[in-house]
Amino acid sequence: MDSTKIIKDKARELLASKKVECVMGFERATDGKTARPLFAYTPEETERFIYDQTCVHNLAKFLLNWKDKTTAIIAKPCDVRSINMLIQEQQIKREKIYIIGVVCSGMAECSWNRVGPTQERCTTCPQHNPPIYDFLVGELVAEKEPAASINPKVADLLAKPPAERRAFWNEQFSHCIRCYACRQACPGCYCTECFVDQLDPQWVGIRHSPADNHMWNTVRAFHLAGRCTQCGECQRVCPVNIPLMLVNDELTKEVGDKFAFQPGMDASTLPPFATFKKDEHLGIG
Repeated sequence: MDSTKIIKDKARELLASKKVECVMGFERATDGKTARPLFAYTPEETERFIYDQTCVHNLAKFLLNWKDKTTAIIAKPCDVRSINMLIQEQQIKREKIYIIGVVCSGMAECSWNRVGPTQERCTTCPQHNPPIYDFLVGELVAEKEPAASINPKVADLLAKPPAERRAFWNEQFSHCIRCYACRQACPGCYCTECFVDQLDPQWVGIRHSPADNHMWNTVRAFHLAGRCTQCGECQRVCPVNIPLMLVNDELTKEVGDKFAFQPGMDASTLPPFATFKKDEHLGIG
């Protein structure tokens, strides 16, 4: 099956019939090997679309800039989960989005002029079929149980004594240059003013220090608890290679264990931290 041809044909049809104003997808980057986002506005531009294991970007983030326009988007399963999350949080409208969902077997590790093996996040991902779609590319496959797909590195880290875990994160966060690339790539980070940019009150200092680095990375992770769709964009774009998904995967595991909830599987089920049930004790207190 030629996914690229199917996507090109569908995108051309949608634009020619004026069902959408734009189709978000991927084209070959100027290095000739990797992919980059492409926004097609005319049927002719759809000839530039490609789809392969280098199409790593989560395009759902861009939908936040197109709230009032009808847009089609080429989306992997984790991207679709991000779309569901944004719909549920009333950041975008379902009727404005045409989802070209793609069955995913994993994305490659990509950097400029280099295409590597399958990304680590994809090896434990339980979601190969898009949860929702208007048009499907590929054939649906049998899914794993989410509980059987937990990142084994999370379990290894949790097995260590607290002092070792603290030393590990002290080392990792010491590399953080506070560029905020993780925030910019994450579909779940869309606040008009991020807490880290606030000056009154000032939650995080502007200096580069261990305490401020810890505050930034920890609070951002907690803001994503019960919301992270595990697309891995934060870790992929980190220029100093901090394993941010270890934090996100641990919180996802905790939410799954306690609430039997997997973020982004549909747009109607409220996440645990947006609800209150009087009979929920969770073994606390």
